[in-house]
Amino acid sequence: MADTSYESAKALDDAYVMHTYGRLPVEFVSGEGATLTDSTGKTYIDCLGGIGSVSMGHRNPVVAAALHKQVDKVWQVGNYYYVENRGELARDLSGLLSSVCDEEGHVVGSTGSTWKTFFANSGAEANEGAIKVARRWGEKKLGGATGILTAQKSFHGRTLATLAATGQDVFHKAFLPMPAGFAAVPLNDADALVAALDNPPASCGPVCAVMLECVQGEGGVWPASYDYLRFVASECKKRGVLLVIDEVQTGFFRCGAPFAYQLAGIEPDVVSLAKGIADGFPMGAVAAKAEVADLMGPGDHGSTFGGNALAAAAGRATVEALVSQKMGEHVIACGAHLRQRLEALPHVTEVRGHGLMLGAQLDVPVATELVDKGLEVGLVLNHIGDSILRFLPPLVISEEQVDEVVDKLAALLA
Repeated sequence: MADTSYESAKALDDAYVMHTYGRLPVEFVSGEGATLTDSTGKTYIDCLGGIGSVSMGHRNPVVAAALHKQVDKVWQVGNYYYVENRGELARDLSGLLSSVCDEEGHVVGSTGSTWKTFFANSGAEANEGAIKVARRWGEKKLGGATGILTAQKSFHGRTLATLAATGQDVFHKAFLPMPAGFAAVPLNDADALVAALDNPPASCGPVCAVMLECVQGEGGVWPASYDYLRFVASECKKRGVLLVIDEVQTGFFRCGAPFAYQLAGIEPDVVSLAKGIADGFPMGAVAAKAEVADLMGPGDHGSTFGGNALAAAAGRATVEALVSQKMGEHVIACGAHLRQRLEALPHVTEVRGHGLMLGAQLDVPVATELVDKGLEVGLVLNHIGDSILRFLPPLVISEEQVDEVVDKLAALLA
């Protein structure tokens, strides 16, 4: 029997929606925890989590209750006014951002730093805000320096400025010219970073900030080494250059720690946030230490919808639930189990990443095929290129569900 709901959705999408995504042949209509249900009633284990954004799971009752409560009050008034939950969420973020962790991600203390947050709607907007904060720092503290160094294989968003910051030419070529002021150096190469700081490329100019992901998600799940992150933090501090860490994909316990930079025992100056902040509700943020944030004044940045009443309610509920339910401890244990199971699969040569952000490197070019076949056996998988499977499940996924996923993958790979 034909799935008329799916066929209708596909026809309308094909006719009226820009074809900027290659969609897979399924329409999801409901979900719970780490499972999704399509329009025929078939269920799937979700290993992508809304591209890493569904942190507390689909239809989380705590987040749903917060949204239902706020829907009955007010949705949007604009940032000229105060709204419930926004200040409380910013306070909670300040506490999380100042956490001190060991190399596994267990929270062991606090730096005591105060962070201030600007709320936006997405990761790209968060990184746009981070770029503006960095350039304000360069204007006020570094004689007008505007250049920002990033890493090759990085990904910071799809607006023109964040594309320019992205260290992958494949994203640039169709949209030239890129905005100036950015240059990318190899990740984990301390000598290359120092050379670029000492003699900035012409495309970049004098440097006001270094902007890095602790794990390059869209680039193939490539982690920065802890030693490298410590070196970069030390070098930036020595030169008075800001360290900006893009935690859009790695944040909110995705890698075990509240934020991935804490695994290396560093504390940056600016952090961009999104995805897991509100359990899939559209929200982004850029946070900066108070001495940096206070350089921004009224009119320097803005967003009509950023941090509105609905987003603030969802964000606060999500962050409080992540902390109260000790989600980081679950991620550390479940992530280690997923890694161990993936490493034992045939054709998997390496597993990279931290916590529940893992990439499985294959020695055969079948990742795209596995994503397609995964749907047939009830798995929502994701690939980067044709030889990397990326895993970003809802953080609430259980070890039993992990076992089911890997058992099905083993059968497909066999």
